[in-house]
Amino acid sequence: MSFLFNAYSLARPALFSLDAEQAHELTLSSLQKTYDCQLTRKLVESRPMLPSTLMGLNLRNPVGLAAGLDKNGAHIDALGNLGFGFIEVGTVTPKPQSGNPKPRLFRIPQAHSLINRLGFNNAGLDAFLENVQNSQWRANGGILGLNIGKNATTPIENAVDDYLIGYNGVYPHADYVTVNISSPNTQNLRALQEASELTDLLSQLQTARKGLEDKHQKQVPLVVKIAPDLSAEQVDTIAAVLQRYGVDGVIATNTTLSRDAVAGLRHANETGGLSGPPVHELSLAVISRLRQQLGTDFAIIGVGGILGARQAQEKIEAGANAVQLYTGLIYKGPALITECVDALRGRNSTAG
Repeated sequence: MSFLFNAYSLARPALFSLDAEQAHELTLSSLQKTYDCQLTRKLVESRPMLPSTLMGLNLRNPVGLAAGLDKNGAHIDALGNLGFGFIEVGTVTPKPQSGNPKPRLFRIPQAHSLINRLGFNNAGLDAFLENVQNSQWRANGGILGLNIGKNATTPIENAVDDYLIGYNGVYPHADYVTVNISSPNTQNLRALQEASELTDLLSQLQTARKGLEDKHQKQVPLVVKIAPDLSAEQVDTIAAVLQRYGVDGVIATNTTLSRDAVAGLRHANETGGLSGPPVHELSLAVISRLRQQLGTDFAIIGVGGILGARQAQEKIEAGANAVQLYTGLIYKGPALITECVDALRGRNSTAG
C-alpha cells in the first residue's frame, strides 16, 4: 500500500478546517489530478484481492464505494484505483439540479459522523452518462453500479416517470442499477418504500426491464436502496415486494433521521440524514431481518457506519454479501478499504 494512503491522517486536520462540502470537492479534485498524472498514479494505487460473486458479477473484493461520494460519475477511475471491489456512483436525476441550499454537509467528529441534506445535487443524466462512458473502470474489469433518483420538482405521484427515464438511460452502461427510494433529503421520497407505492414503481420497472433486456441483449441486476428507519413489519413488506418483482439485490441502509447517538453534539440538530457509526446498529438490524425474510440466495449489500474491520465483519455476519464505504473514508482515508478486505479475508479463512 502506498505511503500516501497512510498520509491521509496528516492531511485530515487541514481538510477538516475547511467547510465540509468544500473539503469534499477539494479531495476529489486532488485525487483526480493525482490519478491523471502517470508519475503519481501509482502512489495512490491499491488492489486488494478477495474474489467474490455478487448477483452473478465477479468482484475483485466485496468492499465497494457507496453512492453519493461521486454524484456525477466524474471520478470513477480515480476512485477505483484506491482498491474498491466495486464502485457505485450517483444518485443521478433526469434533469440537472443544484440540490438544497448551502451549508448542507456537517461533520460531527466526536461521533465520526456526518449529517447531509445535499438533496441529489447533480449535473443531470446526460452529463452523468458522458462521464460514465469516458471512464475505463468497466473496460478494465471493474464493476460499476449506477444509482438513480427523482428530481425534486417532480411530484411524488409522478416519481415513476423519473425513475423510468433514469433506468432507460443508465441500463446499457451499468453492471447493476440501484433505485434510491430512501434519501431523507428529497421531499416524500421515502413514501416510495410503502407497499402500494413500491409495488407500482417496481412493477413498471419490471416491465421496462424486459424491453431493455431484449434491446441490449443483456441482463443488468436491479437493486433497491432502503432506509434504516423502518420497523420489522416494514422491512418484511419491502422484502416481499422485492421478491415479487424479481429485484436482484437490496442495499441496507441509507442515512438515518435518528439523532439519539449524537444528541447534544454540535450540528446534531441540523436537518438531514445522519451517517457514520450511529447507523451501524440500525443497519445490522435491517440486514438481519432482510436475510431472514429473503433466504440465503438474495443479494444484500451492507452499508452504514463502517469505520474499521469490526463493522465490516459484523455486516457480513448479519447477512450481507458485500459492504460499501462512505463516511468511514472521510474519517479514516483509503487505507480503510484494505483494512476491511483483509478482515473479511481473515474471516473467510477462519470460516473455511
